[in-house]
Amino acid sequence: MAAVVGGLPFGLAEVITPTVLGFAIINGFTFAVDITSLVALRSGLGWPVPLAITLAYVTAFGLSYALNRALNFLSHGAVGPQLAVYVAVVVVNYLVWIMCLGAGLAAVGIDYRVSRLVAGCGEAIYMYVAMRWLVFRDP
Repeated sequence: MAAVVGGLPFGLAEVITPTVLGFAIINGFTFAVDITSLVALRSGLGWPVPLAITLAYVTAFGLSYALNRALNFLSHGAVGPQLAVYVAVVVVNYLVWIMCLGAGLAAVGIDYRVSRLVAGCGEAIYMYVAMRWLVFRDP
């Protein structure tokens, strides 16, 4: 990631850090897992929106934790305390961005896929900041 960021044009290398790029790639992938799971559960199996959102979310965020810990933030800290902080961060994220904004927008008539994408934008910023400075912070 450092080599890729170092080669970015227009001064972007001074704004985008290697962990931001790594986070974007990993969480872009896990967001795709989230959306694919959501569509499969809601449109394919007919599950209620809150239940489909929840299961897709839990799957994607478990994968996000593992990939970011191992590949992006290269954390060697104790898993227990990190996981406890991560769970707290994810619960806040779930309640604010997913259920209040995402499910709320769906409840007022916006397509559940669009509402999930809108919620995902705020969620991305919140989660990077929380993972960088709370979950995987340098000791």
